[in-house]
Amino acid sequence: MPAIRFTYVSRDGEEGYPGTVTLKVTYALTHDNELRIDYEGVTDKPTILNPTQHSYFNLSGNFTETILGHSLMVEADKFTPVDEGLIPTGELASVENTPLDFRQPQTIGERIDDPFDQLVLGQGYDHNWVLRDYTGDGKIHKAAQLYDPSSGRLMTVFTDQPGIQFYSGNFLDGGAIGKNGIAYGHRTGLCLETQVFPDSPNKPDFPSAFLKPEQVYRQTTIYQFSTR
Repeated sequence: MPAIRFTYVSRDGEEGYPGTVTLKVTYALTHDNELRIDYEGVTDKPTILNPTQHSYFNLSGNFTETILGHSLMVEADKFTPVDEGLIPTGELASVENTPLDFRQPQTIGERIDDPFDQLVLGQGYDHNWVLRDYTGDGKIHKAAQLYDPSSGRLMTVFTDQPGIQFYSGNFLDGGAIGKNGIAYGHRTGLCLETQVFPDSPNKPDFPSAFLKPEQVYRQTTIYQFSTR
């Protein structure tokens, strides 16, 4: 299958992190219509490593349209609430009876502007969900599913990570120009980022993002595409 591997060496002290970290990321297109992303990292000092990727998706194929008509399902019963700085408080809160309940497919725009404190803080969705099927042993599990009824395109996300960040493009303001000269406007793209929970180094009850020199960091995330 076609694939490309990128390698980056982060020198000791870069951005304040200890240790020289070598991270390899392999992007592959599989025969099952998947974009598979495999990460592998090592360090020469104890450090923090929690990479993810921030691709924007709009399954309509038209980035002049918003993603508010997309339907999203997330395999999570809890999320990590944030404070005014959008940093997790350390709590694991139930999604039940909140606009963050995507246990069944929900149209993104249906509740995105509700006067719910977490949505007000993020100016929309910008939160980490606690994936219920995470096992901690590298097993890949289903995390989310995104569907655009206008095009029939369906994207299913699989990962071996404990969390997924859903960002609804709240701060896109037209300043970024993409293909065909299209300016990416407010909520015209969304991100589904698999990860260890944000701020895990400061939250001892969260899954660890700590990497030791004798360890090898590995992560796999898969975006599978189909139609309905």
